[in-house]
Amino acid sequence: MIVFRSIAFALVFYVVGALLVIAAGFDALISRRRAHVGARRWSAFFLWSSSRIAGVRLKIVGEPPKGPVIVAMKHQAAYETMAAPRLFRWPAVVMKAELMRIPVWGWIARRHGSIPVDRDASSAAMRTMLRVAEQAVAEGREIVIFPEGTRTPVGEAPPLKPGVSGLYKLMKLPVVPVALDSGTLWPRGSFWKQPGTITMRFGEVIPAGLDRKTFEARLHAAINEVP
Repeated sequence: MIVFRSIAFALVFYVVGALLVIAAGFDALISRRRAHVGARRWSAFFLWSSSRIAGVRLKIVGEPPKGPVIVAMKHQAAYETMAAPRLFRWPAVVMKAELMRIPVWGWIARRHGSIPVDRDASSAAMRTMLRVAEQAVAEGREIVIFPEGTRTPVGEAPPLKPGVSGLYKLMKLPVVPVALDSGTLWPRGSFWKQPGTITMRFGEVIPAGLDRKTFEARLHAAINEVP
């Protein structure tokens, strides 16, 4: 059953999803806000097909925030990155700069207002990240970041990347930590999806203005709790 459902999901999602990406490209030609309409449509189809076909459902505990706030999510699987456009009102997602060089998709991501982060963490890269983040906040958007930088196996809690602390300090925004267990059903590098329920828990808001050590300790503990 797992084999059949995983194959069926891949066939349906990637074929229809490709058509939705093309449609999102036309939306992006109209405006930045329309680009999000296209991304939200694609994300909604992802959540529908993963639930109805692959049998992977999503349970949300707590309330997804709205407006200018930093959402710091645990990252175990591709699942949460594809779900993000549908979970929030108008998110600006912090992502690796190289992803924005992907033909068509990368242009849509830039048009949508995704925030590039460069691995070399150069001053120029930080200025670019800050400039795009400031524009997102001016538009009343949520900033979504994966503070560990990459997908981590279930049970592992690597140190936070410096980008989240820099963003927290410069933007002076509260942070909503998000713990999840997507890696148990959507394991990294595996084609097979285990049916079941992924839990995503929105934790207690971390206020702006904390010192770096206190902020990082609270955030690290919060995103690594079992949801």
